[in-house]
Amino acid sequence: MNNTACRRLLAVLSLCFAATGIAFAATGIAAPSSLPSPSTKHSLTERLAQQAPTLSKAVLKKAIAAMDCAVRGGQPGAERLAVIDFSRPSSEPRLWIFDLASKSLVLEELVAHGRNSGENFATTFSNREGSHQSSIGLFRSQESYVGSHGYSLRMDGMEPGINDNARDRAIVIHGADYVDPDWIERHGRIGRSHGCPAVRREVASQVVDTLKDGQFVFSYYPDKAWLRSSAYLNCKPGQIARLSAHHKRSDG
Repeated sequence: MNNTACRRLLAVLSLCFAATGIAFAATGIAAPSSLPSPSTKHSLTERLAQQAPTLSKAVLKKAIAAMDCAVRGGQPGAERLAVIDFSRPSSEPRLWIFDLASKSLVLEELVAHGRNSGENFATTFSNREGSHQSSIGLFRSQESYVGSHGYSLRMDGMEPGINDNARDRAIVIHGADYVDPDWIERHGRIGRSHGCPAVRREVASQVVDTLKDGQFVFSYYPDKAWLRSSAYLNCKPGQIARLSAHHKRSDG
């Protein structure tokens, strides 16, 4: 092959690779066999951060990193991402829901924590049934249903020992009368749940419909042990692949 032919072949290959990168970058989600490039993840973080200026960019970065690591480990991509920052007081909005395709903010809302997690600030978390505490880590939303709290959403915790008892504990998203600004005026905080991330009744249906059927939910607190050991935050692909295989067998 002469030099001219080689140059033409290299040019064609470069265009193909560039087109592939653009296709995956448009979603903000990892390609089937790899994570987005650092520049793509940076672009997604910056765009979402602009949409939600009250959300800590450091927390948002962790949420996107955990989601991308799950996809790299075999989980399907998602259309939306919810971020809960339990380091913020319950008297302030601390739930953000993003549309990943349009890179836009869908909702910014109040959200409750468990009654045994703390007063206005949540400081204690658990994976134990009956603890009445919230759980942190990466979750996957599942099916909607109508239960004792009305229209609600089940979630599966993806982190062993951290939140993987969420379904058995009935940790679900639902509406609650105690998630209301009037509670803040009377008590200095909103009411507390048995561990569920409860939201205002006025937005409960929208939250459930936006997040149901396989979206990512990331609940954050600066717990040193979790930050150090989480397979998703520290992206351990081999471990994530085994966890994904376990989830698929459980779903089957």
